[in-house]
Amino acid sequence: MSDAHQPSDLSAAEKEHPVSVPHDAEHFHAHVKLYLGVGAALLLGTVVTVIVTQIHFGSEAMNIAVGLLVAAIKASLVILFFMHMKEEKGSIYQFMIPTTIIVAGLFLICALALVDHIKF
Repeated sequence: MSDAHQPSDLSAAEKEHPVSVPHDAEHFHAHVKLYLGVGAALLLGTVVTVIVTQIHFGSEAMNIAVGLLVAAIKASLVILFFMHMKEEKGSIYQFMIPTTIIVAGLFLICALALVDHIKF
């Protein structure tokens, strides 16, 4: 009996590198630069978040909207680069777009609850 998954069935390239990921120094340094840049952008976003909390934008709702905008930008960076969604195929967006719409609807319901005060 022979096992179909014997190492002898693999090509020489597959034996050497079973995962087809380039391991050269330039590829590694490009990723390190990208991750450091995204990390720096997230740190800058944190500074912007702290600054935004000290500024009054006219109303509490506007302050919350600006804070959520900054948070959404930072979350997008994490999702796209650290969770590697930037390289995903289009099928992932079939799930992300409806989820985003539902979350936006939930935020809208919460915002409407702030406006509509029920008196007992």
